Amino acid sequence: MLITRLVLAADRFRQWLIAQFVFLLLNVLKLFPADTAINFMDRVVRRIGPKTSRHKLTLTNLRNAFPEKSDAEIQEIALESWGNMGRLAAEYVFLDRLFDFDPYRAEPGRVEVSGIPLFLELRDNPRPFIVFTAHSGNFEMLPVAGSAFGLDVTVLFRPPNNPYMADKVFEFRKERMGNLVPSHAGSSFALARQLERGGGVGVLVDQKFRKGLKTKFFGQDVQTNPLLAKLVRQFNCEVYPARCIRLPGGRFRLELEPAVEIPRRTDGSVDVTATAQMLNDKVESWVREYPGQWLWYHDRWRIKRYL
Repeated sequence: MLITRLVLAADRFRQWLIAQFVFLLLNVLKLFPADTAINFMDRVVRRIGPKTSRHKLTLTNLRNAFPEKSDAEIQEIALESWGNMGRLAAEYVFLDRLFDFDPYRAEPGRVEVSGIPLFLELRDNPRPFIVFTAHSGNFEMLPVAGSAFGLDVTVLFRPPNNPYMADKVFEFRKERMGNLVPSHAGSSFALARQLERGGGVGVLVDQKFRKGLKTKFFGQDVQTNPLLAKLVRQFNCEVYPARCIRLPGGRFRLELEPAVEIPRRTDGSVDVTATAQMLNDKVESWVREYPGQWLWYHDRWRIKRYL
């Protein structure tokens, strides 16, 4: 028992130490102009990422997804993906300054929005709806945009494994992104209550889910969370794809697309598996368009155990 307590205490201390280092780094970044700090983190993570154990997984994922690409192309995408991760971390610090969208400004700012009529229509005609996205670009900006447009959206998010970092991230997100629901066993009930009240729900759909439905992603077997499809089946709500695209010069384009058509069986009920596959197909089309803006170090295909 004593040994177990000592091991657990050592692990907590390790996680606390890591969290303090990350917080220190982010606080140092605040001392610099946003673009300087973000570009610096881009360069740093491009150097560090390839030296980590996750880089092998990144390259394997890329080669499996794009067998037609040369090794040089694969390496270039991998580095861009690491740079995207570095930029995403630094952008947390400056999110309030980065999101400068103003529909009444003549000149475009750092953030441009595509699908403004859809945002306004959802705001002015409240009803249950779901917005789904993926870990591409700075996906954190999408709930900020929803909040800026006055939408009542509850966002499902997965907290970091480090509990000290999870608390900070939750505080940060809650101030800027409205209602948040950490991903855990009871989170589906919180989302269902939001839809029952006539509000909106935001979810990421490109995470691995060990007990998920058998589907395909880039032609390979994956397990996909059936939650979105089950919520649609229960509430018959509209589903909107949304994404963030990085543009040159440290700019962003946020896109809210028209509602998708949900696959249904001959009796009219929601086809849960086909809906999960539709989500994968949509995310795959986004990733193919901007492959360097997706987080390839994520073990979506559960192959890390074989590396």
